[in-house]
Amino acid sequence: MDPQVMTSPEDIAKLYRQLSLFPSLTRADVGPVITSQYGGKYSNIYTEWSQRDLQRSESVKFCKQYIVFHDDKSVVFSAPSGNCTEIQGVLLSKDAPSGEMKAVVRKSTVKGEDNQFLEIWSKNIKVKSINLTSLKKHGKVYEDEQFSSLVWSHSETHLLYVAEKKRPKAESYFQKESSMLSSTLDEENTSEKKESVKGEQFVFYEDWGETLVQKSHPVLCVLDIESDNVSVLEGIPENISPGQAFWAPGDTGVVFVGWWHEPFRLGLKFCPNRRSSLFYVDLTGGKCEQLSSGTSGVCSPRISPDNCRIVYQEYSVYGPHMQCSRLCMYDWYTKQTSVVVDVVKRPGEDGFTGIYCTQLPPQCWSADSQRIIVACPQRSRKELLMVDINTKSVSSLTPNSDMGSWSLLTVERDLIVASCASPNCPPSLRVGFLPSRDSQEKVVWVTLEESQPLPEIDWQILTFTPPSEQENSQYPGLDFEALLIKPKEWKDDVKLPLIVYPHGGPHSVIVADWLLSAGVLCKVGFAILLVNYRGSLGFGQDNILSLPGNVGAQDVKDVQFAVESVLKGDVFDRQKLAVMGGSHGGFLACHLIGQYPDFYKACVVLNPVVNLASMVGCTDIPDWCMFEAGFDYGTDGLYEPAIWEQMLDKSPIKHIPQVQTPVLLLLGEEDKRVPHKQGIEFYRALKSKQIPVRLLMYPGNNHSLSNVDAESDGFVNSALWITQHLALN
Repeated sequence: MDPQVMTSPEDIAKLYRQLSLFPSLTRADVGPVITSQYGGKYSNIYTEWSQRDLQRSESVKFCKQYIVFHDDKSVVFSAPSGNCTEIQGVLLSKDAPSGEMKAVVRKSTVKGEDNQFLEIWSKNIKVKSINLTSLKKHGKVYEDEQFSSLVWSHSETHLLYVAEKKRPKAESYFQKESSMLSSTLDEENTSEKKESVKGEQFVFYEDWGETLVQKSHPVLCVLDIESDNVSVLEGIPENISPGQAFWAPGDTGVVFVGWWHEPFRLGLKFCPNRRSSLFYVDLTGGKCEQLSSGTSGVCSPRISPDNCRIVYQEYSVYGPHMQCSRLCMYDWYTKQTSVVVDVVKRPGEDGFTGIYCTQLPPQCWSADSQRIIVACPQRSRKELLMVDINTKSVSSLTPNSDMGSWSLLTVERDLIVASCASPNCPPSLRVGFLPSRDSQEKVVWVTLEESQPLPEIDWQILTFTPPSEQENSQYPGLDFEALLIKPKEWKDDVKLPLIVYPHGGPHSVIVADWLLSAGVLCKVGFAILLVNYRGSLGFGQDNILSLPGNVGAQDVKDVQFAVESVLKGDVFDRQKLAVMGGSHGGFLACHLIGQYPDFYKACVVLNPVVNLASMVGCTDIPDWCMFEAGFDYGTDGLYEPAIWEQMLDKSPIKHIPQVQTPVLLLLGEEDKRVPHKQGIEFYRALKSKQIPVRLLMYPGNNHSLSNVDAESDGFVNSALWITQHLALN
């Protein structure tokens, strides 16, 4: 491979366009077992994929189906069933357990206005299409991963979903009343007039923050399929936001997670540490019962196939937003709760580091209701793990895999559907049967959809032990890792330019997955070092807890130590180093160019945290600023002057006088997590010092900058900024 770095915008854009064609898997469902006329058994597997469409500037969803012949223990034959079909307007969909019907929540425009419809399909007929918007029983249906549900009752006569609570129509104090009401006004309009309230058009309603804007007070809704009647469940406390709901055994009621509103709503995205509980509301009496303690954060309850047990994740309230979770189990009949997998402080001899995932897969139980399958990071890899609820043992289903990242899509009757990928291999689709509980056999994986590997990209995981002077006295003996991605071949007399990329969070992790930006940068001619510094997920809870109070120091030193360690070889050009990062990764990048002013020649940051003190009053996660700075969070916001001083002292803005590196800032105008004023604060400080700086502001984008137009534009501008300031063109 020619080591010459691409510098042409057209060439970089062309390469990005080529690699962005690889789709990612987002969902899979397994249909019922069908016996053919020849006696063979088969199941249909429905999959959904997502792909960037650069021409339309949007991510498009499409579906593809596969047929899998099996004997309940192994796959006999598999093949695609037809071609791909794009999905348009579908917010949620779910097959009935019998496979006879399908429910779809669809967004559609009627006479210029957006409406939401709930459709029921049977075989090849749409038997019902109910305009939920015109019913005015509730607001918009929730389709997000945090709250949403679309669940058939066991009897397949009712559908459960989550929507925004209906609010009375607000009118001005100066709205004129009509002296005479037409006798032809229908009952619905008269009712709406009675419900209207004056002087409340501008009342502020709290929402649940980043990616959950305008989602304030969800309610649980039930559609009676026969009568078309929609009802909002009663009995749920007003100070609770319900979500992640499902039918209780026997359809006697609904089980759900409820998040407390008090003292006020904080951001929920990537924050499972919010106070919440498991609840049960009885459909006949309307009584609501709390099933878990209420002193922790809970999420992703999943009921076993035998309807006897519910497993869910539990987190400590406040503290690290993402952390090692407990896997708890509630017995529906004895009403007892037990811990199946506890928090892992440090990995034991078996190497298991704990459970780290934002949610359990929708279907994660084995057919015998004795095992749970989860996918989560184990150091810098993501593995499929099997948990035995009786022995409480944890084992890997993907040990020593040549793939760096496995994701679980579903498990149905022990048929596992998963996707797997690596930095040089986009996602592929695989299936395999879970061996019986007493078996020593391994899962035999069958590929349904192969991906095209990129053999010109090389990757490896590096392990680092901090030098003694950088040990954490409270949590000594911790190591960390980095993922190094580089071109496989280059001329011996040419050294590679290196881009250093610490992740955000800070309690997150970069696993050895397919990463579009890293893949393109590698093919452009760069090596990329993605650092999982101490504080990252997947290395044990002690590793996570070592960082709060030490941000701006321990994490910065870890990244710098990793960089200087790889530079000791003869592969990378010490004079051609760039640093890049988003969110807390941007915080680290800004720190690195301030603390090591002669080291990095170019810097790119996406929605960076630059000043903890100024961020605490305007973010949806003020507790994050306090906790990462080393302090307990006080909801009143009245902090001692010494606390403000420490927050400022740990912030990159403090090091502005030393900065010499040219900086490109990419900011989302709608970012609620790290509001764009943070980036502007850094921009102005750099401008005052006459440091080369450029700022790109993306309207309609939040913290992730994931809209296709912003993501693609930001990538090309970042690559060009780095090539320009590393003097590669």
